[in-house]
Amino acid sequence: AAVDIQPACLGLYCGRTVLAVNGSVETYGDCGVCPRGQRTDENKICRECMGSPDRYDWLYLGFMAMLPLVLHWFFIEWYSGKKSSSALLQHVTALFECSIAAIVTLLVSDPVGSLHIRSCKVKKLSDWYTMLYNPSPDYITTVHCTHEAVYPLYTIVFIYYAFCLVLMMLLRPLLVKKIACGLGKSDRFKSIYAALYFFPVLTVLQAVGGGLLYYAFPYIILVLSLVTLAVYMSASEVESFKDLLVRKKRLVILFSHWLLHAYGIISISKLDKLDQDLPLLALVPAPALFYLLTAKYTEPSRILSEGGNGH
Repeated sequence: AAVDIQPACLGLYCGRTVLAVNGSVETYGDCGVCPRGQRTDENKICRECMGSPDRYDWLYLGFMAMLPLVLHWFFIEWYSGKKSSSALLQHVTALFECSIAAIVTLLVSDPVGSLHIRSCKVKKLSDWYTMLYNPSPDYITTVHCTHEAVYPLYTIVFIYYAFCLVLMMLLRPLLVKKIACGLGKSDRFKSIYAALYFFPVLTVLQAVGGGLLYYAFPYIILVLSLVTLAVYMSASEVESFKDLLVRKKRLVILFSHWLLHAYGIISISKLDKLDQDLPLLALVPAPALFYLLTAKYTEPSRILSEGGNGH
């Protein structure tokens, strides 16, 4: 298409919208913000986002979708207590809420009614923070060109969190009221109250650190899965394979950490070269095995007693 010669369009993300197309000639508007669902090309022209998210983009969206689910499970377990038999049903309900929210979010995203979404490719970190790159040609007037250059990876997370919150408020109170008989009236809804706190935190986290999370989430997963597994094993006084087999719950938590660890490894490697990347998954059980093999040597009481004998 022929490009009209017009004054330069300043700013990293400012562009001209296509007003009309006559054969091979396009007519453009003034330099400004691109409409939602578009971003600028190399000629500073706003073009529709017609691509699809790549594997890494889907892994990022999966990570952002897992955050509220993992927090739900944590607080359900934290507040359910030993007497309550309702924790499992609440876990399943939380999984159902987040799954339905994810499906509905994909269905309402463009193209509507499909589980596929169209997107723009993420090229660099600044694509997530276009509001920081509004130009001031005369150092007085600012041309506002803030738009979602990473469409829809930024806003789709907010939509998902909104659906999660709505579904939780519709389903969970009724469920908890009926089944949480082992808890006191004040304790029944504490996991729901916790969600009312962590959803705003997750929203602010995505709003401020979405771009940073996009590049760092594989490493965050690996570090958190290692730290939380070590803390859980230490708090549960797991020192041998026999201790793990005593309770099924411990095995479930162990396998959950392994799945998270595998997710982090897959996110880092992106599985671009299967012959090189798949063997890395064999490292998933390594931290747990290392902990179990060395736990008896790091027992605090044993260290203190040996220190006392040495003196």
